[in-house]
Amino acid sequence: MKKYFYLLSLGLVLGLAACDDDDQEEWVVNPNYNGGEVKPQPGEGEKPEVQASYNEQYRPQIHFSPAKNWMNDPNGMVYLDGTWHLFYQFNPYSNDWGNMSWGHATSTDLVHWTEQPVALERCEQGDIFSGSCVIDKDNTAGFGKDAMVALYTANGERQQQNIAYSTDGGKTFTHYSGNPVIANTTRGDFRDPKVFWHEESQQWIMSLALGWEYKIEFWASKDLKSWQMLSQFDVPQEACRRGQWECPDLLRMKVGGKEMWALIVSVNPGGPNGGSGTMYFVGDFDGKEFKALAQDYPLWLDSGTDNYAGVTWSNTPDGSVKLIGWMNNWNYAGASPVSPWRSAMTLPRELSLVESNGKILLAERPVPEIEKIAGEWSEIGEGDFASKLSNNVCSHLQIDIPAIANGTITLGNDNGEAYEISINKSAGMMIVARNGKTGQTSFNGSFSLPSVKSYLPAGDHLTLDIFIDQSSVEIFSADGTMSQTNLVYPKKAYHTVSVSGFEAKMKVRPMKSIWK
Repeated sequence: MKKYFYLLSLGLVLGLAACDDDDQEEWVVNPNYNGGEVKPQPGEGEKPEVQASYNEQYRPQIHFSPAKNWMNDPNGMVYLDGTWHLFYQFNPYSNDWGNMSWGHATSTDLVHWTEQPVALERCEQGDIFSGSCVIDKDNTAGFGKDAMVALYTANGERQQQNIAYSTDGGKTFTHYSGNPVIANTTRGDFRDPKVFWHEESQQWIMSLALGWEYKIEFWASKDLKSWQMLSQFDVPQEACRRGQWECPDLLRMKVGGKEMWALIVSVNPGGPNGGSGTMYFVGDFDGKEFKALAQDYPLWLDSGTDNYAGVTWSNTPDGSVKLIGWMNNWNYAGASPVSPWRSAMTLPRELSLVESNGKILLAERPVPEIEKIAGEWSEIGEGDFASKLSNNVCSHLQIDIPAIANGTITLGNDNGEAYEISINKSAGMMIVARNGKTGQTSFNGSFSLPSVKSYLPAGDHLTLDIFIDQSSVEIFSADGTMSQTNLVYPKKAYHTVSVSGFEAKMKVRPMKSIWK
């Protein structure tokens, strides 16, 4: 990310960055780069070695987090030969932002993850910023059949697009000698290539974000090396000109048997509840241009505070659309009270398009593979939630409300901490309070929020799936059109529930730790 974000990660509170070119900074190749070996920032090499136990306070037990050090955006997610690859922005030397490289983790089930050696470290052209991976099945680039090709932004003097390739299933990568494949001599923001194969035009299509220009560019290539700019997508409504645009993803999907496309764009600041957020647009793509439907925008993929920079896996075996996001927010990411790691990913989600109240919406639900760590369901009444969890710190709570009315769902623990979820029928909203009652908030002035709002799905009946981890709560409606992801830092994971204002049926099941 930009130097702008690095300052945030140091805990400085910055105002909204200006949008004109005069305020855009240039970057130089990091002086710590030394002939292919990146040296840590001054003082970092003197830090004592810290071993991760995966049992630390606040350590997520059902979400991926690195053993130690800083992590942010997911990158390069791709499936190959039974293995799901998750790359991500990573600092190999510190628990703060810097030394941007691609960390790497693998899974055979999207739930249990094995951390691998760092895949891509900084090169002579700068930091390794966000990007994507594809499997070159037809050897269009000449690196070999089924080569894994990484496309990423090299953040040096200017942001330029580079490629690297792996012929051993992602274990090692070779930087292409002809980099950059898309040069840049003028723009301050020009990054985060997300690439897919477009069968109709027989070429690769790349989405690129233009930051404070509030635009996405589409490029095409036959060989992943030579690229031609096709078009620009500009915002359909002024309300979408919010925050720096980044991490785009153009998705081919279906709704009611009809093919449509969705374009995901992450923005910061300007999210639905401050800081980071992810917008989406629904429309058509003809191989050259994306045109959004005439709907009210912005639409938010997740209306919580802590689901950002999410993109999808490529080459999925069943053609499904699966996404994972960075479970944090640039408002306070660098100040989060965790160690020796910093940040986790959301639960992986499966995306679909649905029609609701005359709109086409992008819905998300946890991937079916989550069943692998789920225990047996137990029906519960108020007061006996804790007894059903035994020694598990994580749980999946399902609350079915046959007739929506004004009321409150309260998650709690025996330390007196509480997470209140209010249902406001007249406003058609779910409102969460994240404040001193929920746990630790004093580490950053923007973390405590009196109301994190989500619009309820259509209808008078409401079913909520609530996933509770040691430092997060993720809520999904049954149809997936509403989701809210929030970090929390209670002394102990929430393990009680009470409901007031409406009748509800509840059941709960324990979730096993992915580290055991």
